[in-house]
Amino acid sequence: MVSPRVRWAAAGLVLLLGGGGVLIAARRQPVSAQPARQAQADALLPQRTKGSATAPLTIYEMSDFQCPYCRRQAVEVLPTIEKEFIATGKVRWIFLNLPIPELHANAVAAAEFAMCAAKVNRFWPVHDLLFTYQDKWAPLKDPGPFLITLADSAGIPRDSLVGCLQNHETRALVQGEAEGAAKSGVSSTPTVYIEGVGMLRGAAPLESWRGILDSLYKEKAGR
Repeated sequence: MVSPRVRWAAAGLVLLLGGGGVLIAARRQPVSAQPARQAQADALLPQRTKGSATAPLTIYEMSDFQCPYCRRQAVEVLPTIEKEFIATGKVRWIFLNLPIPELHANAVAAAEFAMCAAKVNRFWPVHDLLFTYQDKWAPLKDPGPFLITLADSAGIPRDSLVGCLQNHETRALVQGEAEGAAKSGVSSTPTVYIEGVGMLRGAAPLESWRGILDSLYKEKAGR
């Protein structure tokens, strides 16, 4: 099976699944990403994917760990979507980074921490912890020490993360995804792209999500 891939285009974000692609922006002038950045994105995308590759609906979430609306979606909506749509094979959900440091001073640090956790296959536990404790680390002048304590809760040996964080090993990946989202016209979080349908901006309530996904699934499945 070919892993999901992310490539950046001159005028937008191209999301490649296997051999096929979906271009969010209107122009079709793809350019190669920096090889090292692209290789890292390719390697870590499966670690931040929930659901089956054969799910009829694929959703890309562009999110900022310090965004309160992203927190609402992650804490109040995603667990039910996972139970009702992801675990049942209807939806595949893929997380992409869109930190907005102009609004959220610690968003990049949190995204780097999450991507370092992805390197040891612990992205989703850290994802949940970052949003759960957002009010604790978000106002800190230096969030690093608090973020490291989350490694214990996520079951990650600290030694597995310290080098990655100190050397900013995932910063290029985080910045690259944010740049790609901006080029595609995404400027707010959370924004989700439903493959073959379009974008949904903002934290929609659960009942709206249920209506959207039920309708799209029935259409895709021919029911």
